[in-house]
Amino acid sequence: MTYQESLTYLDGLNQFGIKLGLVRITKLLELMNNPQNKYKTIHVTGTNGKGSTTMMLASILNNAEIKTGMYTSPHLASYTERMQVNGKNISEKDFADSIAYVSQFVKQIIAEGEESPTQFEVITAAAFYYFAKVEVEYAVIEVGLGGLLDSTNVITPEVSVITNVTFEHADRCGGTLAGIAEHKAGIIKDGVPVITAAKNEALDIIKKVAEQKSADVFVAGEDFESVFKNLEADKQEIAFSADLLGVAMVYVLNLLGEHQVENSSIAIMTALVLANSEKRITSEAIHNALLTISWPGRFEIVYQEDSLIVIDGAHNLAGATALRANLDKYFAGKEIVFLLGVLKDKDIEGILHTLVRPDNFVVVTQPDSQRAAAPEFIANKIIAKQVEVASSIESGLARAKELAKPNKIVCIAGSLYLIGAVRKFIVK
Repeated sequence: MTYQESLTYLDGLNQFGIKLGLVRITKLLELMNNPQNKYKTIHVTGTNGKGSTTMMLASILNNAEIKTGMYTSPHLASYTERMQVNGKNISEKDFADSIAYVSQFVKQIIAEGEESPTQFEVITAAAFYYFAKVEVEYAVIEVGLGGLLDSTNVITPEVSVITNVTFEHADRCGGTLAGIAEHKAGIIKDGVPVITAAKNEALDIIKKVAEQKSADVFVAGEDFESVFKNLEADKQEIAFSADLLGVAMVYVLNLLGEHQVENSSIAIMTALVLANSEKRITSEAIHNALLTISWPGRFEIVYQEDSLIVIDGAHNLAGATALRANLDKYFAGKEIVFLLGVLKDKDIEGILHTLVRPDNFVVVTQPDSQRAAAPEFIANKIIAKQVEVASSIESGLARAKELAKPNKIVCIAGSLYLIGAVRKFIVK
């Protein structure tokens, strides 16, 4: 199976859609001799910040000279982004070989008259297999959707991480914030410590589940916190403290955004809990990881010709709120030109109302996804100084940059599918 053939195979699995549940993935992994049990893991879920936190944790382990796998989703440009070892994407050949390996067991399951695993389940199984094949010591695994019934929830991690809980995917996770919190809390395992920045009702539910499973809980704002101190060019100086552990440190984070301050605190606290048994994790490894980390498409700042461009997925209400706060903080007084594209199953009105101000300029285009909302539909819901519709992502980018001259900021947001496509034109 070539890389292109592996993509065609995965595309064919799309017909089965998104189906939560552990029966199919459990059967598949059993046939594969449960590769996910051959190394230690950290499990990360949350409405927002789980990708950034996953990346930070993997980077800390890499800097501690621990061979580390990282599994994230979705990707921006290539499926190979989803599986990394020591910070490097899986090769196209290894990706294809891993999918081919899993496909033989999928074929067996179907031949036995059972329901086919979904695309995400196959990719997840391939990641577990690949990490075992290359003999990682740890793998940091990001949940795809929810937690309780997510395909990744077949592992027993060293630490469970729940970044936060806000209202998203309610149709698949119980219909209420409490239901969403219960799904996120579903990754909590017996006796496995939990790190979280959840608040209010969601935190109460997480604490209740953790108590039932005799799992210690460490809460941002209660047991640990990070506080912004200074801005250093495109970096932030931050102070972390965890009184319970007697730890205080100052570090520099190579990511902007107030939300990344909290995400970094979660990553540090998780690393410190791991360090109780994993002595290779040191303060130096933590400092070096956060100083050098990059996370494309998440408040990413790119300078191109005469344009300053901010790229951020902001694909839900919480993400849009964080992005707007960061624009106001780092670019106060600057006029903003948005290039927006949103999926039709998202909170479109909430995202637009949060992001766009009446004095902004907006160009709307269509993300590269079958789930994309029509640009005209989006444009009709926007109240701004000027709203235009672009026929393509490339022409939309060109128009946004034109409108931004001479001193405005271009901000591209609304969908990771849009971000993945637009970065091809602006990040070389």
